[in-house]
Amino acid sequence: MYKFTKLTRNQLAKFLPDHESIKVFEQITANAGELLPDQIDQLMLDTGIAQSNANSALDSLDRIAQALELLATAPPEARVSDDAALLLPPPQPEKRKRYGVFYDTTTQAPAAINTAYPITFNTTDLSQGVYRGATTSRIYVDEPGVYDFQFSVQLDNTSGGSHLIFIWCRVNGVDVANSASQVRLKGNDGELVAAWNFVLSMKDGDYFELVYSASDTSVQILSQAAVAPVPAIPSIILTVTNNIS
Repeated sequence: MYKFTKLTRNQLAKFLPDHESIKVFEQITANAGELLPDQIDQLMLDTGIAQSNANSALDSLDRIAQALELLATAPPEARVSDDAALLLPPPQPEKRKRYGVFYDTTTQAPAAINTAYPITFNTTDLSQGVYRGATTSRIYVDEPGVYDFQFSVQLDNTSGGSHLIFIWCRVNGVDVANSASQVRLKGNDGELVAAWNFVLSMKDGDYFELVYSASDTSVQILSQAAVAPVPAIPSIILTVTNNIS
């Protein structure tokens, strides 16, 4: 068994790293009384482990502080250190831009009243991942997302009276609920441009259609050739983008 001899702090400083360790050692020896050799060894081991853990924690905090300082001061394009990279969220793949612009240069008119007719497109102006199908009323998308379909149609009434035209949209051949609007054309050569948009969630391979129905066969979607100084008037223009999602 061992009995501790009181050591001065100068003596303790020779084998203890700092003031806090000296104070801990003094408290241990003050309360220990007589200790067995293996108990002394264990106390010294515990003291060393505690100091090592404290130093490791301080080192980790210092590394995190340096990384945060680097993130706060570095420009966005700068390369960050491995330590700072650990704090950043994983990189996300860049979203691909999808768009398409389509129009038609023919006049489209209903063969029968109160009958649904898809509006067709005979020209692709711009296309990136959004394209016309073999059935030219169908506009396909090649990846999932939320798409904005904006259109304008040149409407015309070729007879007297007041007639209605209804316009709505379909996805994959199914009418989209609550998507229809009504436009009234009054009088002979009563003309009007109808324009609005639909925002729809689409899956890869889905297709979109604009559909119309008229109360009279004198209602038509009018196309006109260019007459100087005015350029041509397409019967329908459709612009599609996925810049929402």
